[in-house]
Amino acid sequence: MTTLEVKNLAASINGKQILKDVSFTMHGGEIHALMGPNGAGKSTLGYVLIGHPDYVVTHGSIKLDGVELVDKLPEERAKAGLFLAYQTPVAVQGVKLSTFLRMAYNQLHPDSKMKIQDFYDELKRNLNKVGLDETFMSRSVNEGFSGGERKRVEILQMMMLKPRFVILDEIDSGLDVDALKMVAEEIKKYFSDQVGFLIITHYQRILKNIEPGFVHILVDGKVVMEGGNDISLRIEEDGYDWIRGA
Repeated sequence: MTTLEVKNLAASINGKQILKDVSFTMHGGEIHALMGPNGAGKSTLGYVLIGHPDYVVTHGSIKLDGVELVDKLPEERAKAGLFLAYQTPVAVQGVKLSTFLRMAYNQLHPDSKMKIQDFYDELKRNLNKVGLDETFMSRSVNEGFSGGERKRVEILQMMMLKPRFVILDEIDSGLDVDALKMVAEEIKKYFSDQVGFLIITHYQRILKNIEPGFVHILVDGKVVMEGGNDISLRIEEDGYDWIRGA
């Protein structure tokens, strides 16, 4: 069983400690939610897991199937099977979306026998599934895209690159009700016993469509509570004050 294990993880940026003690274990076939108030360190955890160079791990480990990732480059982590859908995806001027996805796919799956036409046919089908037309293939990555379109492209990348562990950083922000339902449906279609999801959010909106089996609460850089989806439901009703006082 494929496993992502985070143990006593601490990390800083520009000398400021953000994560202080984060531990959890995920397996393929599990959906986890990471919740917490603004400023708790949720997005930082996503960046640290994927290996963003601005963040420095000061303690702890990140292991995928027993292999330590802390000292690995982002490309190596992606090749190992990690994928982060960013809260605020950036634009890449002058690089067509189709070219970007094809290059990324070839790097992550060097032994793939998929023909280029088959890849583009799959890309067209998946564009349609996320509610984008084929003209997006020839547009520069995220350049001139709305916030909702950028989030759809993040889901498109997940569908095309086929990671084993998917980290979604506030994928629900900027989406209207219909787009949120579409994103949730594509996540559920991609989910399998070989794929694990970590959904980072500070409220229960997306969790109404995708029920997690495990919920972790992050406050001030530390995991302070863990349990089932009943925790997210309580947060919807009472906010985070009851957790701070627990």
